[in-house]
Amino acid sequence: MTTVARVDVGPVPFDATNPRLAVKTLLELVNSGVGQPVRLVNAYCVAEASHDPIYRNLLRGKGINLPDGTPVAWIMRHRLHDQTVATVRGPGLLPALAAAGRKTGLRHFFLGTTDETLNKMTEKLQARYPELIVAGTYSPPFAPVSEAFIADCVAKIEAAKPQVVWVGLGSPKQDYVAAAIAERTNTVAVGVGAAFDFIAGTVREAPMWLHGTGFEWMFRLAMDPKRLWRRYLFGNTLFLKIAVTQEFRRKQLPETN
Repeated sequence: MTTVARVDVGPVPFDATNPRLAVKTLLELVNSGVGQPVRLVNAYCVAEASHDPIYRNLLRGKGINLPDGTPVAWIMRHRLHDQTVATVRGPGLLPALAAAGRKTGLRHFFLGTTDETLNKMTEKLQARYPELIVAGTYSPPFAPVSEAFIADCVAKIEAAKPQVVWVGLGSPKQDYVAAAIAERTNTVAVGVGAAFDFIAGTVREAPMWLHGTGFEWMFRLAMDPKRLWRRYLFGNTLFLKIAVTQEFRRKQLPETN
């Protein structure tokens, strides 16, 4: 496995990575044959983990966390003095792995969103990558995470025999589901948030000129203010507080030779 540095942003340990390195890491995880959850963690997730001990333990447990969000990547670059660290976004990671896995016949399963979105997304991906193997898709009923919910998803996945399961259920729900799926199906389970909708075109993505500015969230908020206002207003404020406090405390530590 490729060795990468790790750095804590708030209570969450992140792999110091970028889109190219993230694809390499996922392929190595698949080749290892060991089930592993992969989480794309943003500022909201860090904020949630700061006051939810169960979620915090999940993010600090088995699996890897990749920086999904410009503010997280900024802090990591600053802490590590490494300008190669960059945001890993679901809408970019999924197609990139689809392209990279064509030669080896990588089998993908897509879990989440709606049947309509799943159909549109797989059509677009297979038009772009004709060799792409979609082992299966499943849009589970809207319900909280429970043993019945997990068992239902696992049954569909086991029947399809994929190597990578993409989970688009939104955080933190998808992180709990991905952890359970990875353990029970021995697959690499990747939580990718709204990536399915963005790739399918059922939800508008922030324009490219906003990517990397730290203001993509403003575009998403404008598109869906009723659902996202609380997430961004309180989540971003708490994340900023966490980041500033952590940096202040770090600077108070005595230097070591």
